Amino acid sequence: MYTFFKILSSAAIIGVVTEVARRFPTYGGIIAALPLVSILSIIWLTVQSESSEHIQRFTVGVIVGLPATMCMLFVIYMAMKSSVHIVLAMGLGVLSWAVFLGIQKAIAGVFHISI
Repeated sequence: MYTFFKILSSAAIIGVVTEVARRFPTYGGIIAALPLVSILSIIWLTVQSESSEHIQRFTVGVIVGLPATMCMLFVIYMAMKSSVHIVLAMGLGVLSWAVFLGIQKAIAGVFHISI
């Protein structure tokens, strides 16, 4: 039942953000840029009594993923600006995200940083 509640409330938030984005694209984008998934995840982890250390490691993971996510969104934006079909633009964005994370991990390895 608890899992169902998490799914339902998270889906409701996504639905609201999508509706705002449909009516007001710029405001929808700003709201979507809020770390809603991160905040919801932290809330659910806290409610499930995860340790503070576990939640801290989760937030570090979010921070590590931010540059790759920004790269992905930039690639999608540029592809769509160049009239690339949305499906291909998103595919290129996800690919750029994966490549960026790989490069980031390789660079961290050179400096003996664990991510």
